[in-house]
Amino acid sequence: MKRSVWLLVILVCAVLIAGCAQEESNVLTVGMELAYPPFETKDQYGKPTGVSVDFAKAFGDYVGRPVKIENISWDGLIPALQTGKVDMVISSMTITEERLEKIDFSKPYAKALLALLVNSKSDVNRAEDLNREGKMVAVKTGSTGQIYAEKNLTKAKVVPFPDESACVTEVVQGKADAFIYDQLTVYRNNKKNPDTTKAVFIPFQDVEYWGVGVKKGNQELLEQINAFIDEFYAINGFEAITEKYLKEEKEAFDQNGFEWFFSDLYK
Repeated sequence: MKRSVWLLVILVCAVLIAGCAQEESNVLTVGMELAYPPFETKDQYGKPTGVSVDFAKAFGDYVGRPVKIENISWDGLIPALQTGKVDMVISSMTITEERLEKIDFSKPYAKALLALLVNSKSDVNRAEDLNREGKMVAVKTGSTGQIYAEKNLTKAKVVPFPDESACVTEVVQGKADAFIYDQLTVYRNNKKNPDTTKAVFIPFQDVEYWGVGVKKGNQELLEQINAFIDEFYAINGFEAITEKYLKEEKEAFDQNGFEWFFSDLYK
């Protein structure tokens, strides 16, 4: 009798362990750097929240897989994909030729333009003004702003910093003439620091497109993501996300005639 009971206990445990292992293997792990509000950030309890988090969870619902968000530093996102630590990256990442050599990208789900956050006392009024001796440009390490600066502002001193806040501080304190980043970041930080900064939105490069990153060769997941992006646009998913997280910013972009992240990509 005791032996039968023990066998039953062992069998139940084995079934539970197998079930947990199966459930864990079905989890979709999404990498993002939770340092770019309101796209990728944390709420007051330290939990992931934002545009990209909602987008990732909606995709999880679409494919019937629970989603786990992994907070990873920007320069660790692509290595995390390559080593299999995460299944995909949704972190406002621009599709570039350099990145395509390392990972695959979905079709674009958003677009952005670079802009300048400039120290209010600087004589910089356009990107070309930075390409002079004695000018210092702050850029976030690994960003397209860094790529642009190192390619086009060869006479200036280009200094990479690990995060957005450090770059903004350099400009606010007058240590850097400008910080190159996307229009939304420049708009929000200029609004926070109106006395010490000015915003330059004059376009100086082509539109950038953001995509979902996946490991090279993961064609099945890539096709699922592309189909989901079409579906999400069709049901006005990004309009709902904009209303939830970016209503004020969308109004400001419309007033200034700026292109919006999710406008006119797929009609």
